[in-house]
Amino acid sequence: MLGLLGFYDELDAGPGQPNGSLHDAVRPTGKPDEADLVAYLDAGHYLIDVMESGRDVLTGRPHRHSAGCSSLLTDGTWLWRQDFPHYVETHHAALPEAFTEHVRGQGFRMPPLITAEFAPHYNETMPVVGWTSLVPWRSPAAVLKSN
Repeated sequence: MLGLLGFYDELDAGPGQPNGSLHDAVRPTGKPDEADLVAYLDAGHYLIDVMESGRDVLTGRPHRHSAGCSSLLTDGTWLWRQDFPHYVETHHAALPEAFTEHVRGQGFRMPPLITAEFAPHYNETMPVVGWTSLVPWRSPAAVLKSN
């Protein structure tokens, strides 16, 4: 299964989301390389592009990821909402150490997504984040590269 980032109670259907409460994840300061971690998150591969608009659930203000905020992105190992980088850069939402080590180990560069390797993880993970009606992953491209 893919690691999950930013699936907070306040952003989704309520209590019981995989990452718990966003209020509990907020930190007074970020990691020294937080800007690089945010850039990595911003460079993720889009899996599902959702047409909607949202606001920062802590401040009520729009932000740079307000449009399509619950769209889903991945690096092939982790899965996150499009608005998750906003919560990291603005509220210093905690990041799992396994994720930061993973990103640092790749030199903060988004890897290509090898669809044959990714598909089983996608199919296993999507129901966990509430996307129960999706069909199994079938991409015509063998490798997806980020822009």
